[in-house]
Amino acid sequence: MNVLKTFVATLYPKQPEVNALVSNLYDVNISSLNGSALDLKQFKGKYILFVNVASKCGFTPQYKELQELQDTFSDVLAVIGIPCNQFGRQEPGDADEIQEFCEINYGVTFNITEKVNVKGTHKHELYQFLTEKHNNGVRQSTVKWNFQKYLVDPQGKLVDYFLSTTKPLSPRITNYLK
Repeated sequence: MNVLKTFVATLYPKQPEVNALVSNLYDVNISSLNGSALDLKQFKGKYILFVNVASKCGFTPQYKELQELQDTFSDVLAVIGIPCNQFGRQEPGDADEIQEFCEINYGVTFNITEKVNVKGTHKHELYQFLTEKHNNGVRQSTVKWNFQKYLVDPQGKLVDYFLSTTKPLSPRITNYLK
């Protein structure tokens, strides 16, 4: 029975109620991959690039460029990976497996959060802010696939989003950081 509960919890992690008003990014509650709270306020004054990540996706090699982006622009940018298993079940691992995969295969040192839902009935409050215009005040969007990116400015306002095919080192992203 515990195996079944664990499996179901992996597929459907606990998420806040949808359609809540989340008008301030820095008030969003999210945990790091190790389970401790990740206080987004620590990134005030920097751009934040949120990326829904998965370890078994055709876009997974973008981890390398995401790390390079973080290293290159660390003074003005924080990259935050958000594991999600909603697209082709391409992030089936638990927290330890995800952490190990990212470190061993791509040398990832940027922040990675708990696994969350980025769409649907149980969409995490972070993605309620990033994807819903009534929360972010800028634009409405939907997450189409793994490695979709959302850029937030140093004041916590949504700048834009980029589909999975936009590489992390694309001028479409880096021009904001220069």
